[in-house]
Amino acid sequence: MTTYDPPRPWIASYAEGVPDDLEPVSGSLIDIVAASAADYPDAPALQFFGRTTSYRDLQEQIERAAAGLRAQGVKAGDPVAIVLPNCPQHIVAFYAILRLGAVVIEHNPLYTPRELRKQFEDHGAKHAIVWSKVVGTVQEFPADLAVTSLVSVDITTAMPLRTRLALRLPIKKARESRAALTERVSGAISWSDIVRFEPLPATHPRPATDDLALIQYTSGTTGTPKGASLTHRNLLSNAAQARAWVPSIVRGDGCVVYAVLPMFHAYGLTLCLTFAMSMGARLVLFPRFDPDMVLEVTKKHPATFLPLVPPIADRLLKAASEKGVSLAGTQVAISGAMALPHELVVPFEAASGGFLVEGYGLSECSPVLMANPVATSRVPGTVGLPLPGTECRVVDPDEPTRDVPAGERGELIVRGPQVFSGYYGKPEETEAVFTEGWYRTGDIVTIDEAGFVRIVDRIKELIITGGFNVAPTEVENALRQHPLVEDAAVVGLPSEHSGEEVAAAIVVAPESDVDVEAIRDYVRGVLTPYKVPRSIFIVDELPKSLIGKVLRRQVRDRLLALTSGG
Repeated sequence: MTTYDPPRPWIASYAEGVPDDLEPVSGSLIDIVAASAADYPDAPALQFFGRTTSYRDLQEQIERAAAGLRAQGVKAGDPVAIVLPNCPQHIVAFYAILRLGAVVIEHNPLYTPRELRKQFEDHGAKHAIVWSKVVGTVQEFPADLAVTSLVSVDITTAMPLRTRLALRLPIKKARESRAALTERVSGAISWSDIVRFEPLPATHPRPATDDLALIQYTSGTTGTPKGASLTHRNLLSNAAQARAWVPSIVRGDGCVVYAVLPMFHAYGLTLCLTFAMSMGARLVLFPRFDPDMVLEVTKKHPATFLPLVPPIADRLLKAASEKGVSLAGTQVAISGAMALPHELVVPFEAASGGFLVEGYGLSECSPVLMANPVATSRVPGTVGLPLPGTECRVVDPDEPTRDVPAGERGELIVRGPQVFSGYYGKPEETEAVFTEGWYRTGDIVTIDEAGFVRIVDRIKELIITGGFNVAPTEVENALRQHPLVEDAAVVGLPSEHSGEEVAAAIVVAPESDVDVEAIRDYVRGVLTPYKVPRSIFIVDELPKSLIGKVLRRQVRDRLLALTSGG
């Protein structure tokens, strides 16, 4: 492995109070909750529909749940699946699994049965903690994927009593709300039974810093599930880097973090969950983003720290204006997953009196690598500066050991304590993304003299829509399953609201009467909604290379010309 230490021009551009580097972390993720429980036992750790859980109670629930999971056979090193929206049970389950030295695997609870099954086929977990609405899906897996201990979670039990009673009212809206949140299940263990155990003995072994903590799935360009293996060190380091980046935010009861991003996503997991717990913050949980729900909380507890994506910032700003609710007190909002328009930054900062800055990361990097300074020195249109302890280089994509001249375009490669060790069970794929110990991001960037990084292109052909990654191949395969679709190419087109939107060009069977909406409905039965093409174009043929590979860049250019009237 190379010992080459590249220059770090970005350090001179750090905001006041941000350190040049960080001391190596120690301990494990469970220690951050324990530390906050020791320092702020009576402070609110979680807030869910107005109901709060103190750090003392959270710590006890984690120890009880760990004992309950141990009774179900969970032991150190076991992969344990979590299939839950944002809710208190999600946090307790996450840390209880880690307390046993087991490994968390996060899943999107809105995935279709096919998508969820593909991930279970990849990791093979025999233990799962699942939203009651999804239990039936897991129970229908084939025998070779059978989960031996299946825990069902009714998230409404974590709500205040008045909210639960309202859901039982004999009116249509209440019935619909309850149906959307829960479902009767059989053949599974109730989460309430798991947390009734006596707390785990203090002598029970704890995980080590370099133990595997999390398998975080990331979309590959082939659409094949790939789980990024993240250790306690990776995730602790990224939380420490985030804390260092915002020295103005003080640890303790006054810190409020909003979890409007899903915690099954790496971005939400680190910046909403581990960051908040390490800060002794009040973590306000939203099972889905609802501007009205967020604004209700804002009236009493404005967000000290608000991780989001541009569409959420836009909707929140508009809703606040329409309802006359002030965003004042929102100190730091950090945006990721897609480009942040400057025309959104100006009114948001004017309304909040705080900062809205852009960052950049990848699931493989826990996920945050860079962010703009939380200061007036930030540079719009860039993803900011590498975080303390993060090194990066810009290299020739075809010769990744060779740095390109300063200021020129090249592939971004990185290394740091937050960078993963590889893909779970996929040594060949792991080898392909590392060069002499540096992780190849697949993004083409430039770095200016002050160290600010600007993303100009992507080697990878992932589509980023609303903060989620969509693999074109996966959508193309779903389209080709339709009996009238002979070929398909899927690309991302610019979207004012979601960064990019999924668009498809399809070749249909000769003389067939094709209903485009019917094809979209068909795909909805195969893929989760954000992967379904928003627009489908019927074409005579797709541009292909000499070896028959579809040239997606040409497809994208043609669709752009069509949509622009060119």
